[in-house]
Amino acid sequence: MEDPVVVSTGQTYDRSSITQWIEDGHRTCPNSGQTLSNNRLIPNRALRSLISQWCAAYGIPHETPDGADASAESIVAACTSKAATEANRATARILVQQLSVGSQESKAVAARELRLLAKTGKQNRSFIAEAGAIPLLFRLFRSTNLMAQQNAVTAILNISIHDGNKSLIMEEEGCLRLIVNVLRHGLTGEARENAAATLFSLSAVHDFKKTIVDEEGAVVGLANLLMQGSQRGKKDAVMALFNLSTHPDTWSRMLDLGAVSALLEALKDEGVAEEALGALALLMRQPVVAQAVGSEDAAIASLLEMMRRGTPKRKENAVAALQEMCQRGGLPVRQKVARTPMLGGLIQTIVFTGTKRARRKAALLARMCQGCDSPAAMAYGNEWSPSRALARSSSSRGSSFRSGDASVSMSRAVRVPVL
Repeated sequence: MEDPVVVSTGQTYDRSSITQWIEDGHRTCPNSGQTLSNNRLIPNRALRSLISQWCAAYGIPHETPDGADASAESIVAACTSKAATEANRATARILVQQLSVGSQESKAVAARELRLLAKTGKQNRSFIAEAGAIPLLFRLFRSTNLMAQQNAVTAILNISIHDGNKSLIMEEEGCLRLIVNVLRHGLTGEARENAAATLFSLSAVHDFKKTIVDEEGAVVGLANLLMQGSQRGKKDAVMALFNLSTHPDTWSRMLDLGAVSALLEALKDEGVAEEALGALALLMRQPVVAQAVGSEDAAIASLLEMMRRGTPKRKENAVAALQEMCQRGGLPVRQKVARTPMLGGLIQTIVFTGTKRARRKAALLARMCQGCDSPAAMAYGNEWSPSRALARSSSSRGSSFRSGDASVSMSRAVRVPVL
């Protein structure tokens, strides 16, 4: 078999053989005897790759069939058919068996093919997990083969995107420790980045957030990647930290483990500043975090700078973080922020031009600062009232405001990358 294809019954044949069969007038599947509902032949990409690898391993000449590099659209279309679905299920079982009993080289090949198969849809991710791939892939996390480790990590990442698989991964003994180990000591940059993306994916489940934070090295590894990684690695790290920040029981630990410092440092990076601000706004709800950040002049200056420039959502998260810091950090922090000369002008600008939530947060911040004897409070003047300004702004926009807002805004939906 050189160019395997799937017919409508789900059976796989060599293209030239089944084509000849159909051209001879047959309308049934040679193996099952079932009637073919159509003559469509769907490339079995995973099996074709295995054939190529086997031929290469044994020195057998083999040419890739024409059209082997099918477009992503054709692959996705193929995966929606019943025949291809059954073929993918069978392929997952074959690859998992190879992952279980094959040589180290064949295991590396199987990990790569599972990574690719897991890219193409929810069903394939489910098939791979059902076939028992998860514990076998985790064994390759310890591999000294760069590509074996990288493909195993990425396969787990792609499998984890299916919500039903997240608990299977977290329940596997030692899995979290292995993911964190690759995050910190992975053999390639891509392996480390994909380990961070895996934590981002798993942290979407609320019950897993504290477990991840409590895993030794997890938060430290994400913080280091945020400060020193590639742009893609920083994005994966900051989104994982953001997810973890949404659980109140993690806030103090994240301060102790250096996540807050890393997020403040990330404000200097345009690519991740907005997400870092969102995480900081959540973490500031813990008084010890608010006090720690409020004690640093550089941190306050960074938040004010974010209020001054950037996207509307970035300004919104910046003023939310500053407001939470003043509210939770106590009078010394409020006085320190209120003494900042540029604060008054920034608040007035946001109250009149910011998003709905930004205007509400800015008005709350103004009320807190008006009770302080400071240049910022004087800048508001006796005639300017944040509540009146807010009402005028709300009226002009046709909006209403409510208290107790606990959300953090992002300018776009963020999805786990499929790699």
